[in-house]
Amino acid sequence: MSDDVIHRLSVEGVDPLALAGVNDANLLELAKRLGVRVSLRGDSLSLAGPAAAIERAGQVTQALIDLARMGETIDVHDVERLISDEAHGELGREGAVTDPVKIILPGLRRVIQPKTAGQREYLRSIAEHDIVIGIGPAGTGKTYLAVAAAVDALARKRVRRIILARPAVEAGENLGFLPGDLQEKVDPYLRPLYDALEDMMPRERVQKALETRTIEIAPLAYMRGRTLSDAFVILDEAQNATGMQMKMFLTRLGVNSRAVITGDKTQIDLPNREDSGLLQVERILPGIEGIGFVYLGDADVVRHRLVRDIIRAYAEDAQG
Repeated sequence: MSDDVIHRLSVEGVDPLALAGVNDANLLELAKRLGVRVSLRGDSLSLAGPAAAIERAGQVTQALIDLARMGETIDVHDVERLISDEAHGELGREGAVTDPVKIILPGLRRVIQPKTAGQREYLRSIAEHDIVIGIGPAGTGKTYLAVAAAVDALARKRVRRIILARPAVEAGENLGFLPGDLQEKVDPYLRPLYDALEDMMPRERVQKALETRTIEIAPLAYMRGRTLSDAFVILDEAQNATGMQMKMFLTRLGVNSRAVITGDKTQIDLPNREDSGLLQVERILPGIEGIGFVYLGDADVVRHRLVRDIIRAYAEDAQG
């Protein structure tokens, strides 16, 4: 068409498969959602279409290219998220995609970096505070990014060990009634922490670190009576810690230790919701210097697009 505009972007140094996705899925999604034609040839990516569409597509495509250049694995959900960010005016902000808050993991040629504004604030807060409390729904990367920050701190020798803890009340199961010895009982329920670790370190390194207790994964109750020095400590699923357990955990911190506490206030499994230590710290700890609170929302969900929509639907139902 005669009034179509063509805009070319350099993709020099970018893995074309990482950018385009399997069977060009990312570029097809871009074309479909923004009403432009996309072609990738050599070191150049061309966008063609109406001027208004090209202006939007140019920003989103440049953001995608920036992600690909940093070694990120990109899929259609990232394309959707960037289009959504652009629609909300997030992309034009300084450092919206390329951000100094990123974690380069040794031995795994991988860069872990925030994909949303909330995640950026979360990682920045972890870098700046000794204790960070990250609150938000499933799929927002609370645990994953905290584990990445812990692995990074260990690799840089800022701490000597990592301790990952979870309270043992979940899905109405009492560990005492599950079959097997303690390790067998605890393993499935701590599995998400192992999964996050194995995503960031070669499996044999994880195994060795567990054997030497450089990394420890344990139920929260096992923290009682200990002083956790030179450690990066993560308390996951903190909404299921009681007020007493939370106080016990926070007062374990020793010299040169930092803690990240993650939780989802909509997933409290305690018999009495008000017993949740997460709700208690939210009331009593804001304002203390060195403690950061970060709230993640459905816009920060980085799982399947439907997860975001499901969380919104449940939130609307709860309000209605």
